[in-house]
Amino acid sequence: MLRSLAGHPWVTEPEGTAARHWAMTLCRNVGFEPDVRFETTDLLLHQRLVEENHAAAFLPGLVRSGRPPAVTHHQLPLGRCARRILTVVRHGRSRHPAVQARRHALRHAVALRSGTRRPPSDAPP
Repeated sequence: MLRSLAGHPWVTEPEGTAARHWAMTLCRNVGFEPDVRFETTDLLLHQRLVEENHAAAFLPGLVRSGRPPAVTHHQLPLGRCARRILTVVRHGRSRHPAVQARRHALRHAVALRSGTRRPPSDAPP
């Protein structure tokens, strides 16, 4: 399916970013060089350009904010389609309730997205 977008204009993150490198590599791996006509870090602008049929883009599911898609979504090709999220706090603050709550929320969101429907057992209730 990705190959079918080979002739379409694209919006990506700016040159030199990890997201841009990932997108370019993914397109090249299926056999085409994307025609990048728009560059921005603003994912809502990416979404708007896609909705107005000005460009194709790789959009994370979080950008939809629960509203129904206004455009056709396609699954990415099988492979390494994941991201790593790290949290960093000052020394001695990892037990702060706000930090624990945020980390729990992240674990819970990952569990929901992966289909396990429950947070890891090491997360607070």
